[in-house]
Amino acid sequence: MPSYQYKASTMDGKLIEGTMEAADDGTVAMKLQEMGLFPVRIDFSDNKTIFKREIEWPWKQKRIRRKDLLIFTQELHTLVKSGFPLDRSLTIISQIAESPSMRDVIQDILKEVKGGKSFSEALGKYPDVFPKVYINMIRAGEAGGALEEILAHLRNYLATSDDLRSYIVGALIYPMLLSVVALVSITILTLFVIPRFVLIFEDIGVPLPLPMAVLRGISSVFTDFWWLILALLVIFGVFFRRFRNSTSGRMKWDRWLLRAPLLGPVLRKVEVARFSRSLGTLLHGGVPLLQAMTIVREIIGNQSIAVAIEPIRTGIKKGEGIAQPMKQSAVFPPLAMHLIEVGEETGRLDSMLNQVAEVYDVEVRNSIKNLIAFFEPALIVLMGIIIGAIVISMLTAIFSINDVPL
Repeated sequence: MPSYQYKASTMDGKLIEGTMEAADDGTVAMKLQEMGLFPVRIDFSDNKTIFKREIEWPWKQKRIRRKDLLIFTQELHTLVKSGFPLDRSLTIISQIAESPSMRDVIQDILKEVKGGKSFSEALGKYPDVFPKVYINMIRAGEAGGALEEILAHLRNYLATSDDLRSYIVGALIYPMLLSVVALVSITILTLFVIPRFVLIFEDIGVPLPLPMAVLRGISSVFTDFWWLILALLVIFGVFFRRFRNSTSGRMKWDRWLLRAPLLGPVLRKVEVARFSRSLGTLLHGGVPLLQAMTIVREIIGNQSIAVAIEPIRTGIKKGEGIAQPMKQSAVFPPLAMHLIEVGEETGRLDSMLNQVAEVYDVEVRNSIKNLIAFFEPALIVLMGIIIGAIVISMLTAIFSINDVPL
């Protein structure tokens, strides 16, 4: 039977830590409640071993991760659901926070709340930690007296978003690693192996075969003008960054990304899922539609899609609803438009938007899987062609030495 570590709180706010064997974490929670304790965190007892512990690099210790925000939301929801007041819940969470930076933020938020500010106002001091969706949801929950329900919805929102992000990053690790290996292999062959062959031919006074001469020219460009190549790359990087940071440049770049073969449809589905989940979460929390559209526009990553949201807001102001202006924007896929139209007609727009997000989460996963299924063999073939050409050139040079008269 697996063993779990737990942190629980008594009615007076005292923290208790321990280990318990149970079939799953739900059984641990039930046993703790039977003991008169409120579970705050339950983990596998072996998740702190050296093989599973997450490495904290020195330069990232002050950075607050999305995972820290998710843990904070989960623990706050658990305590509020158990009947703890907000200030006591924040006190407990600040004591058990693993991230020093997150602990400082929570303590400052607690200080602001005790000073008379609302919870949402205190969160607003840290826009880099708490997204606008988060703050506005909390504000709506405070106004409607439904903070527990809002925290539960935010927990699901963050968990789903983090899961999709982790899937995308994990799926790209192998292709990136393969690309690095290919680049390193070609660099070693070009800069170190080929020059040695050239020296051999120069020593015996024999002209280089044509394939080896071509490779020698390429190698000479990199070895003799590496400083110029590096300077050009730096200049290109600076100008590209300025171009992308400008309003018009960012718009052109984002439009090109959406039109790019293979990659464009995936990015569009990612943004549709983000738009639908964020808007559905805000509407479920009681945020007015116009205000929710303004917030969503600011968190959309692709500016080409973000700009298309403004005419939708204008249509909503004119009383046209949301489905018709979205159709006119020609940004959202037909399936998403159909579901949103049904949600508007039935008065269940928030739940239908969340359903759209779930549908396109699956679409994104499938699209990334298909994209990698195409990219991996294509990269292997390309790497094989380049390295094979280099090896064949070297073999040709070796065989040509046999033709040299003694």
